[in-house]
Amino acid sequence: MALLRYSPPFFFFICLTLTSLFLQSYPVHSLNCASEKFTNKKVYSNCTDLPTLNSTLHWSFTPQNSSLSVAFIAPPATPNGWIAWAINPTGTGMIGSQALIAFKNSSSSMVVKTYNITTYASIVEGKISFEVLESRAEHSDGVMKIFATVKLPEKMTEVNHVWQVGGSVKDGVPVKHGFLPANMQAMGKLQLEGKAQSNGTTAGSPAVAPSTSSSSGITGIYVIPIFFSCLFGFF
Repeated sequence: MALLRYSPPFFFFICLTLTSLFLQSYPVHSLNCASEKFTNKKVYSNCTDLPTLNSTLHWSFTPQNSSLSVAFIAPPATPNGWIAWAINPTGTGMIGSQALIAFKNSSSSMVVKTYNITTYASIVEGKISFEVLESRAEHSDGVMKIFATVKLPEKMTEVNHVWQVGGSVKDGVPVKHGFLPANMQAMGKLQLEGKAQSNGTTAGSPAVAPSTSSSSGITGIYVIPIFFSCLFGFF
């Protein structure tokens, strides 16, 4: 029985076609303050295009009751991953962060859980040092959103915040995130009573550059293996 053989150019053409179809199935998401629309039509006083992980943060601060309302938006590292936003009252990194983490539960419904991050190893759900007045999460088009309101100590004028994305959840527990530069640099400072400037930063804060990544982690994770399969198959 004769074997059907394809020439390298034909094989490469087929691979490129499949890659193109995949890209159309997983649209690229470039998140920014101007593009966000919320299902509840809520409007926030400030917005920042965060410098890493293709993410944005909308927020409003009410000094009368020291409450901070936020909407954190980011694509998880994979479709079954998670996103997190946190305040660190004791430092500028992950350790000590009081985190809100959103992911799909066993019923594929979005949930938001709280974690006091005390180690780089495993995490345990529990109360955090800030009262969470409300929280919920959404997921659509490859992007997850955390909506929450927390009560802060009186007279607090700025907070250290941390954001993160991860690739998987095991037995209802978010698995450790990656340690690429984008992950390690996902931290900043919010001046609570500052007004957002045109570039999305808070007045008086260092300028925050828009993310250099224009695509979500979902697309890159799947397209790269396909591309290299084509490349090595061709050569």
